[in-house]
Amino acid sequence: MIEVTRLNGTPMLLNSDLIKMAEASPDTMLTLIHGEKLIVRESCAEIVEKVMAYRAELLAKLAARTGKMPDLNRVVAMTSLNPDAGRDSSGKAVATHKA
Repeated sequence: MIEVTRLNGTPMLLNSDLIKMAEASPDTMLTLIHGEKLIVRESCAEIVEKVMAYRAELLAKLAARTGKMPDLNRVVAMTSLNPDAGRDSSGKAVATHKA
């Protein structure tokens, strides 16, 4: 879920998986997969950043729980949004690619 702000200033949480399209005209209009339209204060670029940060956070949490999955850890490390990505439980850097 990401937090967006309606034009009247009311914050709301939105399931980012429901966003089909974002348009700036000049306000940002989000079209959801079931056809509902929401007008929000955030720009399209801010919406993209929020969605990417949310998904990176999910991947980081999953990688922390399943530390035995090196491929997932490699993907999380590539997002560069998790400061601990690419490190083992002791904080030591681990290789993120195979030679």
